Amino acid sequence: MPAILPLERRAETEDRWLRLRLENVLPTLMRRDKVQMWVIVAGEYNEDPVIETMLPATWLHARRRTILVFFDPGAGKPIEKLALARYPVGDFQPSWNPDAQPDQWAELARIIAARNPSTIALNRSEDFPLADGLSATHYAAIVRAIGPAFAKRIVSPERLALGWLETRIPEEMATYPTISRISHAIIEEGFSERVITPGVTTSDDVVWWYRNRINQLGLDTWFQPSVAIQRADGGKFSVQEMGHRGDTIIMPGDMLHVDFGITYLGLNTDIQRLAYVLKPGETDAPKGLRDGMAVMNRVRAATITALKPGRTGNEVLAAARRQVEAEKIDGTIYSHPIGFHGHAAGAPIGAWESQAPAPHRGEYRVDPNTAWSIELNAQYNVPEWGGQKVRFMHEENGFLGADGTFRFLDGGQERFILIPRG
Repeated sequence: MPAILPLERRAETEDRWLRLRLENVLPTLMRRDKVQMWVIVAGEYNEDPVIETMLPATWLHARRRTILVFFDPGAGKPIEKLALARYPVGDFQPSWNPDAQPDQWAELARIIAARNPSTIALNRSEDFPLADGLSATHYAAIVRAIGPAFAKRIVSPERLALGWLETRIPEEMATYPTISRISHAIIEEGFSERVITPGVTTSDDVVWWYRNRINQLGLDTWFQPSVAIQRADGGKFSVQEMGHRGDTIIMPGDMLHVDFGITYLGLNTDIQRLAYVLKPGETDAPKGLRDGMAVMNRVRAATITALKPGRTGNEVLAAARRQVEAEKIDGTIYSHPIGFHGHAAGAPIGAWESQAPAPHRGEYRVDPNTAWSIELNAQYNVPEWGGQKVRFMHEENGFLGADGTFRFLDGGQERFILIPRG
């Protein structure tokens, strides 16, 4: 288990990363998308997903109404970072004195008029919720305050918001593998005889052990873990019902599956792993199960090969599916970006319920310097289980670099976790 930082060191790290992102990522994205001014508004406990990633680490929520304004003066000058808020907001320049001007919206209108931007970006999107953080009330207030002439300059470049959320900086990527390693360590601890006593422990016991272990380590999670069991004559497997039979007792000969993630330093993991409970006299999972995992990893290889910057999510899916079908594999691909959110900003690649091209969202292009959750499954008939069709689930996190090269953060699963360990 890698070392886990105390809270004060975490806050220092997150604030340092934020400063680097504002200095390096923000100007590139605003100029790429030809946005001269970006206005982000959040109400307390109703935060825009973007502004949540821009607040100081000690701000667990926006305070009152918090307005951030970014302005590009051009000519290679630094981006202005202004905060209209009742309290200081990190390194943002305080730009509203409520005593002198009680009307926060009027002050925003004054700032806009003084800078006369050619475009005013607001976070609104029909297709991407993470780029749709501006409430209808706040939008109406902005339009009212700035007047019709400036309102004509409002744009909704969703790629700007998504780009901010999806782009990873080198400093984050130096640490992300450690976050993945912590996740793997917790998974392997849960899938061990320390936690599981065959014939006694239920799948739900393991789920709640994971939740308690995350809490004990001072970490958080963005979803409830699930533990599912497949076994010989185990009946039809359903992704939708996966992990809902929590009272099932774990027995020798079971194949276990966990879907698990943590939140640490503002970044998330989303990982699935497979384990096998040894029967007396066994030293490994049956060959049919091992062969099924190998087939699963062929779908993984096809997905990674297809994941290229500049392709749309639909194009990645189509290329990967061509390879999977050429190998006559019964596989399903549903990979997605990961980062500030578990199901993060960027291009979705398929869905577990559909392998058809996704309209609108599936046309978003894959960008470099982004993190990914390579999620998929393959179905394979296991001879030792009477030819039963078994579903082998995979999910592992990785990074797509500027040169188009993909690497896992902490390796992908190649063999079963065995219970008990040899």
